[in-house]
Amino acid sequence: MTRQLSEQQQLFLQVLFEDAGGSVVRAKELAGYAKSTSTTSIVKSLKEEIADHTQMYIARNAPQAAVAMVSGLTDPTQLGIKDKMNAAKDMMDRAGFAKTEKVEVKTTGGIMLLPPKNSD
Repeated sequence: MTRQLSEQQQLFLQVLFEDAGGSVVRAKELAGYAKSTSTTSIVKSLKEEIADHTQMYIARNAPQAAVAMVSGLTDPTQLGIKDKMNAAKDMMDRAGFAKTEKVEVKTTGGIMLLPPKNSD
């Protein structure tokens, strides 16, 4: 269930990752909150919405990370490529594209354990 936010709260969330560049203090100013309004209280009241917007922001920027990784493969001589690749890897991990480990188990013979039978 989505809770009803005030226009000011909606504006705060809208500008947080755009015009404010992630700065909650700047987003507070852009949303028109009074200078006396506690930034902590705003963040506390919008904690879940900020987390949702953060996940969406990471998802929106994951394609750039993928492109950066591929460009590192095609031109590994780029200046700062190691740092760029590490940042892209972290972004992809946070977007849910983490490296998966596969383990193959082979066996010959053995015992199969089954749950006990019900005595109904």
